[in-house]
Amino acid sequence: MLLTQEAWTEISRHAQETFPEECCGVIFSAGATDQVVRVKNIQNQLHALDPQTYPRTAVIAYAMDPLELDSVIRQGEERGRRLKAFYHSHPDDRAVPSQYDLEHAWPTYSYIVVSVENGHAVDLRSWEMESDRSRFHEEEMSVPPAVAGGLGQR
Repeated sequence: MLLTQEAWTEISRHAQETFPEECCGVIFSAGATDQVVRVKNIQNQLHALDPQTYPRTAVIAYAMDPLELDSVIRQGEERGRRLKAFYHSHPDDRAVPSQYDLEHAWPTYSYIVVSVENGHAVDLRSWEMESDRSRFHEEEMSVPPAVAGGLGQR
């Protein structure tokens, strides 16, 4: 997985701005350009409406607004962009997909998980779900040098 420096910066910024809650969004590719699109995390609204069905809050889970997500994907495709990956953050946790992530992800897509510790993005890793939905495997990531040197800096 190769992302532009601008995409890395925007994903990290989004994760830091929403801390201590999880952020979420999508990344489109148009040749050598990546476009990061933030999508609203509606996990708190779902939890407030039905805490038994949705026991997790946005501090430990995310749910993309399905209407917004559908619109974002459609607009991206209409502009000739390819859906490259989904992303979300793990506040005060590792950049590793959880069991919840496995149960809610779409197969064959890449998922970038951002670890945010004390409000600072410290790690970004990419994962792809196996087509049988059994597990994620980590994808090699190419980190632009300017970004790699800045991760973990406080």
